[in-house]
Amino acid sequence: MSPPRRDDRGRADGPVPLAAALDDVARRMGVGRPDQLATVFGRWEELVGESLAAHVQPVRLAARTLVVRVDHPAWATQVRHLAPEILERVRARCAGEDAPDRLEIRVRG
Repeated sequence: MSPPRRDDRGRADGPVPLAAALDDVARRMGVGRPDQLATVFGRWEELVGESLAAHVQPVRLAARTLVVRVDHPAWATQVRHLAPEILERVRARCAGEDAPDRLEIRVRG
């Protein structure tokens, strides 16, 4: 199947594969790639373990930054210490130059 032609604004003039459309929307919104979002949000417990996932949840993945929310300030301290390991696990599953390399922590208020 040949790629669809694009108009002067870059929009396709015919049908496009769903994966390509999702990638385009994600790029325009400034969020991570759909496959990365699915991995981080859909497999979070697998990535960080059951005990950590019970207190720490991903809330945003954009501009190579993974934002997580913790349920208590003590967990924020724990996550700061674990940040390199968490990011390494995420990068291993979300290969690519746009995989997250920064972790931002927010305490649920």
